Amino acid sequence: MKYMLLIWNRPGFTEELSEQDRTTLFGEVDEIMKELTETGELIGGQALANPSQTLTVRAVDGRAEVIDGPFMESKEQFAGYLAVDCDSPQRAAEIAARWPDVRFGGAMEVRPIMDESGAEM
Repeated sequence: MKYMLLIWNRPGFTEELSEQDRTTLFGEVDEIMKELTETGELIGGQALANPSQTLTVRAVDGRAEVIDGPFMESKEQFAGYLAVDCDSPQRAAEIAARWPDVRFGGAMEVRPIMDESGAEM
């Protein structure tokens, strides 16, 4: 089964870390990515640019309106994702629990990726 692991964290939290903590955090990310590549579980993933570069499109009075910024009602912002192919949702959650952003107040959302048939609905 394929899962999308959505990374949520506070914008700018890495700038609050010491250089050593930042190095440790990015080292942990590298280790996890290497492991997932070696096991064949990693499908892909990307970090996202700063939320200040975000545009949000919403329907306003029946037409699409483009607004600067993410403007979601949350302290956390969507920061990136991993796509993994695992044996179980528990394995996907295990990977998410190891993601270092979680230790620093972030969160990882584990979502099954729908098959083309849509059988997961």
